[in-house]
Amino acid sequence: MTNILIIGCGLLGSSLLRRIHKKRLASKIFVYEKSKKNILKIKKLKLPATIIKKPEDAVAKSKLIIFCTPMNEYKKIILKMNQNFHSKHIITDIGSSKCKSLEVINKNLKKGIFWSSSHPIAGSEVSGPENGKQNIFEDKWCILIKGKRSNRTHLKFLKSFWRKMGSKTVEMSPDKHDKIFSITSHLPHLIAYNLVQSAQDFEKKQKYDLLKYSAGGLRDFSRIAASNEIMWRDIFFDNKTNVSKAINLFIKNLKSFKKDILSKNNSSILKKLTQTKKVRSKIIKLKQDINKPNFGRD
Repeated sequence: MTNILIIGCGLLGSSLLRRIHKKRLASKIFVYEKSKKNILKIKKLKLPATIIKKPEDAVAKSKLIIFCTPMNEYKKIILKMNQNFHSKHIITDIGSSKCKSLEVINKNLKKGIFWSSSHPIAGSEVSGPENGKQNIFEDKWCILIKGKRSNRTHLKFLKSFWRKMGSKTVEMSPDKHDKIFSITSHLPHLIAYNLVQSAQDFEKKQKYDLLKYSAGGLRDFSRIAASNEIMWRDIFFDNKTNVSKAINLFIKNLKSFKKDILSKNNSSILKKLTQTKKVRSKIIKLKQDINKPNFGRD
């Protein structure tokens, strides 16, 4: 067994901590968390971690280093830790966009050090160590990025590590990753934020007590829109080109729906509605969700 350093212990960082401990994958788990509030929660929850005051304090003692912080903090932490890194360190992160973050990493990481980026497709609208779950990675995909500073031996280690976390793994280029997730993740979150904002604007303009009549659609979008705003700001900014293209495609299709509605184009709108239902069936077939009414909620 080896020592592991987790930098940032919010929802996913604490979930990693719990899973690593449960699977006995580390002799010691070091945690660096800058939030005093989160540190108090970690202690209160009695999570199995050795809390350190500076990330560089545990680098020499750790083989695997996992960045679980907002992506805008990578540069600052890398510069603090650079002198302590050596080529045998396996360094990864769990960020949701890759091209821009890898630019920052490659520009600031000292020569001879490898960074093999990961993206576990797991999470929730809630945040903080109190919401971490050791099974959050179970049967989820984890994307391993083949970047300029990747190392085949390190990728092999990470593939085994993420599988022990319960995840399925696949390798992907950073460019392909960002294009795919601009549609499957980033755009849906952006739409959720915008829809909730639109409901608030409508309520204010019409002076209706709108939100207490929230139907399932608005309720489910509001859950997504409750996600961590700092994390999603970073994702939108870092993947801005692909997100912008996704927005343009969404606007084009939204205008097409509007046209069909105004003209009462029965055949066209039924074709759209039928085609989109097939996507839900495919998601269930691929075991990306469960086939239960109301998403399995009671």
